[in-house]
Amino acid sequence: MQRHEVRVGMKPAVTAEEAREHTHKRRLFVWPSETCVLKEVSVPYWSAKKKPAFISLFSGAMGLDLGLESAGMKNSGCLELDKWACKTIRRNRPDLPLVEGDIRNWSGAELLKKIGSHDIQLICGGPPCPSFSTAGRRQSFGDPRGEVMFDFLRIINELRPPFFIMENVRGILSAAIKHVPLSERPSKGRAFTAAEQKGSVLRLLKDEFGRMNYTVTVELVNAADYGVPQKRERVVFIGSRDGFQVSMPPPMYVSSGDMFTPRWRTLADALTGLHEENPEITPFSTARKKYLRLLKEGQNWRALPKGILPEAMGGAYASGGGKVGFYRRLSFDRPSPTVSTSPVQKSTCLCHPTALRPLSVREYARIQQFPDDWIFEGSTAEKYRQIGNAVPVGLGHQIGRSILKYIVNYENLSP
Repeated sequence: MQRHEVRVGMKPAVTAEEAREHTHKRRLFVWPSETCVLKEVSVPYWSAKKKPAFISLFSGAMGLDLGLESAGMKNSGCLELDKWACKTIRRNRPDLPLVEGDIRNWSGAELLKKIGSHDIQLICGGPPCPSFSTAGRRQSFGDPRGEVMFDFLRIINELRPPFFIMENVRGILSAAIKHVPLSERPSKGRAFTAAEQKGSVLRLLKDEFGRMNYTVTVELVNAADYGVPQKRERVVFIGSRDGFQVSMPPPMYVSSGDMFTPRWRTLADALTGLHEENPEITPFSTARKKYLRLLKEGQNWRALPKGILPEAMGGAYASGGGKVGFYRRLSFDRPSPTVSTSPVQKSTCLCHPTALRPLSVREYARIQQFPDDWIFEGSTAEKYRQIGNAVPVGLGHQIGRSILKYIVNYENLSP
């Protein structure tokens, strides 16, 4: 039997050669379990007579679920709190077991009983991430939304599936357990406490994975590298109960393409064949249209006449940062920027390349790779929010394939 080497601290458990292979900095850490060893398991992961099964927590509009299904897995049930996401799930999958409730009120055993399935190879989910998002106000674990991540891990520890997937925003890499506003940052006379230091959330997660006895690979991935027509960076945690270091495949697409690898898919690729007579949108305000009509495809606020910039940008004009999302018209020949929960926010504007309107709900769905017949319930704002919060289907597919090769080929991987 092979016992995994245990590394102390935050250093990745990879060789120098492996590190050179990951110069794009996708693979961040491998956290081997201190006691876990590669071993034969008493119950096989998978039978050729049926698909490997998973349950989904924080399912949302089911982007990750659809990706895992397309990779060859079976969805045995979902848990979701948001009422509009639940309506979307029921509209599209009326026969799928759905638990509409707060994860904090459920144990793993109760969840399996409610769903009616006990043969689970995988638990997946993306615990709510506003606490860590760099696009919003960070609160970290001072915000209850950050704490449900540990309820997600509690369910995993209770049920102990062979594998788990946890997806989150890039901000989790630098998030602190206790967020300190800029106005309250310590002066030169006092250092940050351990809980206030950047990265303390990740260190806490590392300790929790160790207590759970799971080997976990942490990777920062760009969805565009996997055929998604969108530049969307997310952190993917893949856990193995039995000691496997499961990692994502190398990028399958690159920004400009080369002899061996196709170029990133573009907005034009995503919208090919989509024709909407009356696109469903939340319209821009008249004031916003005044400036957007002055911009061409691929331009943003920087292309506005300098004399009107202070008026157009308001208080943001003198603030720092690149402000690339202000008055942004998209480009057909590039991937979409990250689709957020609304295309009409000032700092995350997603204006159609040629029309004087934001991207439509269906265009949003195309970029996230939902099927055209997938119906989203709720108001237009609710639909945008569900789609913007989803994991792109293509990214979910590649995550699923990464795990599936271990499930299907387990007997060849065991020592």
